[in-house]
Amino acid sequence: MASSFFFLTLLLLSIISAATPCPPSERAALLAFKAALTEPYLGIFNTWSGNDCCRSWYGVACDPTTGHVTDVNLRGESQDPMFQKLGRSGYMTGKISPEICNLSNLTTLIVADWKAVSGEIPACVASLYTLQILDLSGNRISGKIPTDIGNLWSLTLLSLGDNEISGEIPMSVVNLARLKHLDLSNNRLIGEIPYDFGKLAMLSRALLSENQLTGSIPKSVSKINRLADLDVSSNRLNGSIPVELGKMKVLSTLKLDGNSMTGPVPSTLLSNTGMGILNLSRNGFSGTIPDVFGAGSYFMVLDLSFNNFSGRIPGSLSASKFMGHLDLSYNHLCGTIPIGSPFEHLDAASFSNNDCLCGNPLKAC
Repeated sequence: MASSFFFLTLLLLSIISAATPCPPSERAALLAFKAALTEPYLGIFNTWSGNDCCRSWYGVACDPTTGHVTDVNLRGESQDPMFQKLGRSGYMTGKISPEICNLSNLTTLIVADWKAVSGEIPACVASLYTLQILDLSGNRISGKIPTDIGNLWSLTLLSLGDNEISGEIPMSVVNLARLKHLDLSNNRLIGEIPYDFGKLAMLSRALLSENQLTGSIPKSVSKINRLADLDVSSNRLNGSIPVELGKMKVLSTLKLDGNSMTGPVPSTLLSNTGMGILNLSRNGFSGTIPDVFGAGSYFMVLDLSFNNFSGRIPGSLSASKFMGHLDLSYNHLCGTIPIGSPFEHLDAASFSNNDCLCGNPLKAC
């Protein structure tokens, strides 16, 4: 009898929970958010009707227990049947309304790849303390990154790439202790990378390319033991490569191309058997290329072109396990091109415009 009463109570609670609409204040916040945006082709906001925003509102999810809105997930590039049926990607104009900040239980806010959402990131976004994912990439958002973005201590993903964001990277960003993915690429950011960037101990990807960042790469980056992908290409960085970067065990992709960096290349960077993509092209690096390759070297990309390297091509390159794309063009290299399997598939363009290289695939010595 007692067990029957218990299960009946559970059933009633589930029915009540299912019938309970989202809080009116959160529904109002979503409607104000919708009013600031225009999506003319797919009609995703046509589903935002009725009293219960937890039921059938496209891209909206709620906590099943409390009814509070937890997710707003709107992507302009999607495999959703709505997109597939029309055979097009999304297009949306308008701005992100500060009303979104009234959703105080939000864990996911994604308004990405709509091409034309503009305006600034509301400063109050930094008060959404439960936020774990913030993705506003692929739009035309301008203005600055909120100064207090570091208050989002639960954030694991911050993606603001492919916008028109200006100003400096806020110093508070280093307080995002749980951050795993940071994408600020292809914006108009200026200033230096925060010197204590290494405090982001959980970070695995840092994508800062195609901005106007200056200064040097902070040595503290080498303290990020989980960092696998660092891309700071196409900026205005100077200085040398911190020696410590070559000792990072997880780092497998390092893109420094298109900057104004100088000095020698640390030998540990080339002997690191975990490194798979290394692009140092279009800088002012000089000295000889360290002769430190071996049977554990496995490069999908090794691009040292458009620098000031001199001396000979390291003979140890021949011992590499794999060399997918090698580009040593536009340097001051001399001598005979080594022979061996890593070189067999390379054409003359990989070695062109040096001082006095010879041997296959260039002219005979």
